[in-house]
Amino acid sequence: MGDAKQETRVRSAALSRDTNETKIQLAINLDGGAFPANTDKRLLSGNDGHASQSSSSQTIAINSGIGFLDHMLHALAKHAGWSLALNCQGDLHIDDHHTAEDVCIALGSAFKDALGVPVGLARFGSAYAPLDEALSRAVVDLSNRPYAVIELGLKREKIGDLSCEMIPHCLESFAQAARITLHVDCLRGFNDHHRAESAFKALAVAIKAATSRVAGKEGEIPSTKGTLST
Repeated sequence: MGDAKQETRVRSAALSRDTNETKIQLAINLDGGAFPANTDKRLLSGNDGHASQSSSSQTIAINSGIGFLDHMLHALAKHAGWSLALNCQGDLHIDDHHTAEDVCIALGSAFKDALGVPVGLARFGSAYAPLDEALSRAVVDLSNRPYAVIELGLKREKIGDLSCEMIPHCLESFAQAARITLHVDCLRGFNDHHRAESAFKALAVAIKAATSRVAGKEGEIPSTKGTLST
């Protein structure tokens, strides 16, 4: 009975992360739908995200202060099947580093909290995603061993107001905080916007696969060690 309850629990989390560099409020539901009861009221007071979309299955409202980062996180949430609300006030008068990094750390932390112990899940996920001429591959392991290898081959200095050097760092920061193993490669493409967006979409589909519940495996830990908690 306890294992079955673990399998059907609502996989959601909310957090606030305040530092001298950024102030972040975030709520996530890995299966779409409603946000948890402890969601910061500032996230629910209005739909003023730069990247917003609402449907019967998902609510997405993202405002990091960096338009292209909002666009990437919107794609990630949409294709992973998440509901995601995020607001950040960061020290963008310095540059984009602290804001982009802290947003992805907060997202990874909330993902980890929402996921809980990965019981009865696929654990591994992989996906390819194209965007016109660009093609990316993402491979995810809910390993509790944070590691990231990101090869996007971006050539521009910036896309919008997001430094291209921060895009792989964002994915690395997410993987570290989420405590997952993550490999993302852009295999081809000449447009950096397309290369980055295809990478985030591939990651979304891979995460959705890795976090999916496996029928008949309820209560089972997908590891020969017998645990993914330590």
